[in-house]
Parts: sequence; structure tokens; C-alpha cells
Amino acid sequence: MQQAAVTFFSDNITGLKIIEGSITDKTLLEGLFSDFKPSHVIHSAASYKDLRDWETDANTNILGTINVVECSLKHQVKRLINFQTALCYGRPNSVPIPVDHPVQPFTSYGISKASGEQYLALSGLPYVSLRLANVTGPRLSIGPIPTFYSRLKEGKACFASATVRDFLDMSDFLNLMDMVMDVDAASGIFNVSTGQGETIENVFNEVAKYLDIKLDAPVEVREVGDDDVSEVVLDAEKTKEIFGWEAKVGFEETIKKMLQWYDKFGVGHIYSHLSSAK
Repeated sequence: MQQAAVTFFSDNITGLKIIEGSITDKTLLEGLFSDFKPSHVIHSAASYKDLRDWETDANTNILGTINVVECSLKHQVKRLINFQTALCYGRPNSVPIPVDHPVQPFTSYGISKASGEQYLALSGLPYVSLRLANVTGPRLSIGPIPTFYSRLKEGKACFASATVRDFLDMSDFLNLMDMVMDVDAASGIFNVSTGQGETIENVFNEVAKYLDIKLDAPVEVREVGDDDVSEVVLDAEKTKEIFGWEAKVGFEETIKKMLQWYDKFGVGHIYSHLSSAK
């Protein structure tokens, strides 16, 4: 996001307070940390919407992350959980991608997010950095699932990229979050994934099946763009070993739950970090 929301939680959800601002604003962060005195910080703010806007990506994903880390150190935060993109691996040498795979990003988003993670590791702050599969669930407004749903409902043409991705249900992700929030839990960098890859064509077919749309021909499949990666599937064996965690919800059920939510509430504005999707 260009303008990252800084969100602070009190002891219960009725005490939720949302402050709209940017993590590049260190004065704002200093004041919020001083007032709220958080014991835990979940850092998910990022700039990714324009792959040509290197300056905003660097300011948010690198300098903004440094601001969050420095405020966390100053106010003795017990644990920081960082959300990291799988694009930090770049075009992988092997799939599934192990967590010790070389970091070799080639996009502005990937480069800046990888840099922010390295500053976090340098800081000495107790942290967990989660390198994430495609976490999917209600309200999702990025990627092929809401795109296919919206376009098929409107009778518009669709195409699928010739890519493979891993899709993780939000409930499985939240189960892991309960574990990594524990201040006595292991620290470091972990992949978060089902370990199973699905083609984007498979995603299209699941959405079409749910909407009961009879297709005259298979969806058009286009070659991978220069700014994309053909296959991103993460190996989460270290995460399973350390936390005793693994994904429980299958691909079809994950998609179904999302589409049922869209039936009730619709789809918001859809974002992508890919130039070809704009």
C-alpha cells in the first residue's frame, strides 16, 4: 500500500483503534508506540502497486521497516512478526522452494521487501519473518480468484497465466499466527505454505464450476510475463518441524469459502503487482 495503515489492538476487539498514516512517518510512529506501548508488533505494511515506483517501494519497504524496527527496539517490544513476500526468492532454482534458498529478487517489490527483512535480522529484535504463500480468504482483493469471479459474473472474457502458485487458507494461517505470537516460540525466518501447487487454469476452472458456468472452450493460457515467476511453491517443512503446524484446508474448500463470501458481500477494487494485469 502507498499509505500503510498503522493498527493498534487493545485487550479486546471493542478497543480496536485504527490510525491512517504511513510507516515512513517516523514522528507518527514514535508517538503511537509511546502512547500505546505494544508488547507485539505485526508488520504487514508494504508498497507494491506500481513496479516502476522504486522510490516509494524503497521508502516504505526499507526505510519504513527500519522505522518500525527502531521504534520496537526503543519501546522494548517482545516480538515482531514480519510478513514477507515469496518473491524474495526471485526465479527459484528448485521447487518447492526451501527456506534456505538464496534470496535473489528481481522486482522492486521483492528487492525492497528482502532488504527490509535483512535489516530486521540485523537489529537483534526478537522476530519471526513469515515468507508467505498466497494466503486466501474472505475480503481478498488481489490475484486471480476475485478477478475470475468478477469477470465471469459480468460475462467478460478471461485468461490465465501459465503459472503455478500455492494457496493457503486464512484459517490455517491464523492458526500459525497464534503459535508465532508466543514470546517463547522459535525466532527466525519460516516459509508458510501448503506445499502444494495449483495452476492458475485450475483456479479458473474452480471458479467457473462454482458459478455453474458451462465453458465452450478451455480458458486462454498466456505465457509468463517478464515481471512474473512461472512457479512459486514453498517448502514449509521447517515450519512444520519447529511449530508442529501444517495446513489442514484443501484447495477446493479454500476457493469455495472465498466465493461464498463474495456472493454475500461482493468484490472490492482488485490490485496486482504485475504490469500485465493493469
